[in-house]
Amino acid sequence: MEVAHRSGWAVAGIAIAALLAAPLAVLPLSFVGQADALDSIAASLLPDALRASVVLAAGVGVGTLLLGGSLAALVSFFDFPGRRWLDWALVLPLAMPAYVLVFVLLGRYDSFGRHVPNVRSTLGTIVVLTVVLYPYVYVLARSAFLGQSRQALEAARTLGLSHAAAVRRVALPLARPALAGGVALAVMEALADFGAVNLLNYRALTDAIYRVWYGTFDQAAALQLATVLVSLALTLVALERLLRGRARYHQALARGDAARPQRLRGAAAWVAAGLPALLLVLVFVGPTVQLVMWAVGSLGEGAALETLARAAVNSLLLASIAALVAVAAATAVAYGPRAQPSRVGTAAARLSALGYAVPGSVVAVAVYVPLAWVDHRLDDAAGVGLLITGSAAGLILAYVVRFHALALFSVQARMGRIDPALDEAARSLGADRSRLLTEVHLPLLWPGIATAALLVFVEVMKELPATALLRPLGGDTLAIAVWEATKDSRFDTAALPALLIVLVGLIPVVLAIRLSRAPLADRGGPAGRTGVEDRPNSP
Repeated sequence: MEVAHRSGWAVAGIAIAALLAAPLAVLPLSFVGQADALDSIAASLLPDALRASVVLAAGVGVGTLLLGGSLAALVSFFDFPGRRWLDWALVLPLAMPAYVLVFVLLGRYDSFGRHVPNVRSTLGTIVVLTVVLYPYVYVLARSAFLGQSRQALEAARTLGLSHAAAVRRVALPLARPALAGGVALAVMEALADFGAVNLLNYRALTDAIYRVWYGTFDQAAALQLATVLVSLALTLVALERLLRGRARYHQALARGDAARPQRLRGAAAWVAAGLPALLLVLVFVGPTVQLVMWAVGSLGEGAALETLARAAVNSLLLASIAALVAVAAATAVAYGPRAQPSRVGTAAARLSALGYAVPGSVVAVAVYVPLAWVDHRLDDAAGVGLLITGSAAGLILAYVVRFHALALFSVQARMGRIDPALDEAARSLGADRSRLLTEVHLPLLWPGIATAALLVFVEVMKELPATALLRPLGGDTLAIAVWEATKDSRFDTAALPALLIVLVGLIPVVLAIRLSRAPLADRGGPAGRTGVEDRPNSP
């Protein structure tokens, strides 16, 4: 019976991971019988596009690590004027889609007859994506910092280190898994971005895929370019695991044991408050104000409020369902290797996260091809019509494949902080694997699970290309409304749906940072009773 329980969870995790990774098999299979499809464009298009994507990934990775990690450490370990509101406000840029920020910048300058040459550049693209993606690092790092006990920092202080040096030498290494996970999410999102890079004329692989797909209608060549992009993502995921190292960091702390922030005074305090506030003004407050101004103008011209209300309802329903499915799948995939460690389970979990680095349109087509085959077989056999591709089911699956990494990394980061000694203690008391998950792990994992659901919710609200290809009849969303207006340079018309995306995303974004504050012990679970100190363990 015991083996059955362990095998059951392990098999379930592998099966779900395989289901999420399976549509991406369409990409390498595009080489079968059409190996020369890429030859016609490889010499002129692929080298520059690949180089641009590598530069973008490296720039966004370094930028989000420095910006998100520094801000998380600042609000976690230091006290200064405005710290309380900056704690949650610094995650607000997560609600601002990169393509919305870009069209606000371009629209504002174009309205004055000016150009923005510095934005339409490699550095400009990296900066734009960094300032909207750093919250991934910030949220996970903030959660990890709040899960650390003050004893570790106090021990470092007794050895003669200053508070800042103790944070750098002790707190940051302990948070390395969370930092690495946040950077991986930001980099994969940057690799998969199309709206911002297209508006900025940055010729990355995503832009090359769209030009081949919609310009020459060469589906095989586009899928083969997407295979190159997935290979790049796989390389980056492997590099992230290598840089993280083999060390494990278990941080089960006692109630009320979190580190106390040190008070900053004088110029240092005002600099600590002023720079993050300036960042928020430039990235969130200013663009939001501009959207409000444009939206008011569009209302005066008779904007279709009923159509926008329908799009908003569609967006909310799709995002909610996708978030629930994604966190359930991520929990099973993350728990499988924990229940029964195996190389197959670990590899399957990593492969299931690759959809996040694939453009939404490619995921949509990769999902549509097998689902359409199944739909037609069912229709031929029972005459039931297109049950899957004719409804929102195919779109939901595309969302889950696309954003599974968000949920998986968040759950894994939280699960990695649960000391294996708790598993062993529960097992010694006769708990099977199912009971261990429901009575021990889930109470400790719920902040990570809730954060994962909120992150997926926000991303689905902003998702554009997959929605455009797979939405059922009458299933337009706010993102579709924004894009259709933006591509025609109707910035005023695009402002209201864009503003709704930002406003709807605010509540889950704020809840995400509040949930990330909750240490493991605060849920009253076994961690609160163990009194186990934070410690890095190397196998």
